[in-house]
Amino acid sequence: MQRVVSGKLLYVFILGDVLGAGIYALVGEVAGEVGGAVWVPLLVALGLAMLTAASYAELVTKYPRAGGAAVFAERAFGVPVVSFLVGFCMLAAGVTSAAGLALAFSGDYLTAFLDVPAVPAAVVFLVLVGLLNARGIQESMRANLVMTCVEVSGLVLVVVLGALVLGRGDGDPARVTQFPDGVSAGSAVLAAAVLAYYSFVGFETSANVAEEVRDVSRVYPRALFGSLLTAGAVYVLVGLAASVVLAPDELAASSGPLLAVVQASGVGIPDQVFAGVALVAVANGALLTMIMASRLVYGLAQERLLPPALSRVLPRRRTPWVAIVVTTAVAIGLTLTGDLATLATTVVLLLLFVFLSTNVSVLVLRRDHVDHEHFRAPVALPVLAIGSCVLLLWQQEAGTWLRAAIMLAVGVGLYLLARVTRASTA
Repeated sequence: MQRVVSGKLLYVFILGDVLGAGIYALVGEVAGEVGGAVWVPLLVALGLAMLTAASYAELVTKYPRAGGAAVFAERAFGVPVVSFLVGFCMLAAGVTSAAGLALAFSGDYLTAFLDVPAVPAAVVFLVLVGLLNARGIQESMRANLVMTCVEVSGLVLVVVLGALVLGRGDGDPARVTQFPDGVSAGSAVLAAAVLAYYSFVGFETSANVAEEVRDVSRVYPRALFGSLLTAGAVYVLVGLAASVVLAPDELAASSGPLLAVVQASGVGIPDQVFAGVALVAVANGALLTMIMASRLVYGLAQERLLPPALSRVLPRRRTPWVAIVVTTAVAIGLTLTGDLATLATTVVLLLLFVFLSTNVSVLVLRRDHVDHEHFRAPVALPVLAIGSCVLLLWQQEAGTWLRAAIMLAVGVGLYLLARVTRASTA
């Protein structure tokens, strides 16, 4: 594929993928777990994400190819089924996240403009995202640039409104250090960190556009760490502002918590204005997630872990159109299977398996040398990242494990079917 993505576009790509529906839709869920100290699990989740990001920075600059974690697993372990399952977890997480974002788009924020059934609206939304994805990576990146500016402005607005409320003597700043009664602070933070972690996932999708990035060894680490730190700073400020303006139970009761913060500020901003900003944020997250999913399918097909037909690209646009059609269809189907919270926790669980594989791969591939310069993470970071993944896996509920297990069973079935098909063809 063409190398047309600059360092600035990559930074905005990652930032736009991270600053999405996670913070717009799940702040209330985090407040329900941790009380007014919303910023604490957000900060913890940032630290955990940065550990795994260091592993991605090393492997992407070392092996800049589409396919991401699946390619890393193939090089590290040399076992096709392991590589396939890592790629399938990434793919399943991507399309599940897109389905959840489609439902978020068609929910309360959209009803500020149109009163339409949620599922049909989500289907139309995903089709439009697929068409933009097929038009080209440059067009998608440019759309991402505009939408990222809009979604960042919405979060900055929340922070400014929180400061205004605090400045005029309203709100309650003491809430930012308060935890729920009867629950230890450590347990509350860990439980909330699982949800907060979803607000940071998205950085891993950048590995699947590495083949389209110019000067990837120099540009990628800067864009990756810079975007995560930017997102973390914005999230902490948003968490502080939300807790100052609204009590934790009010945040937890709202499906549009940041809109509730804007309303409670009393500044008089029309609901449609902030709802529009939230819709743009959700749409941007879905677009970038579907870019990742289609490029991942393309990479797996190139590695012969999926049928080669999935690696076909449009002659002029050079976009993987077959992969885009397939991933869009699967995301549409998943909109029928659960709500945003359910899909979000499933995404986190699936990605933790991917992150475990990537962090182990860094250590295994230290003995593999390449003929170009690349980022090298201190060995302690992937070790700590492995521990963080195990910790977050331990916090997952049984229902989430069951849902992920069903999806992985489907992946195993597809892999066995592919092997039988290849054998019969041979």
